[in-house]
Amino acid sequence: MIAYRAIGTWRGDGSLGAWLGRIATRQALRRLGQRRETVPLESVGGAYDVSAGPDPLGAAIAAERGLAVRNAVTALKEPYREIVALRFFAELSLNEIADATGRPLGTVKTHLHRGLARLRDALAREAVA
Repeated sequence: MIAYRAIGTWRGDGSLGAWLGRIATRQALRRLGQRRETVPLESVGGAYDVSAGPDPLGAAIAAERGLAVRNAVTALKEPYREIVALRFFAELSLNEIADATGRPLGTVKTHLHRGLARLRDALAREAVA
């Protein structure tokens, strides 16, 4: 539906598949930013069976850390957010990211490197705060 409404914006200088892939990528990133992760009640107390798996504190810390990473990725500026999300959340290879975004492979590698550096800095600042 989104692509249908936006067909007037397609310039035709690239492939239609890449244009559609870009729309899908942006929609996925928007939804990733809106997503809220919750820790299941069983993992932090209540009816949790200690013998059934990892300790509740470890599960709560892991869930909190995962949420902090997702929030930090969401806070990255473009194009770093897109490249990091495609690499680690969508689990695409660097070549697949280059194809999906229409960027040269070297540019994708550079954006990933810089995005991860910014992500590390953001997570380090959060840990100090």
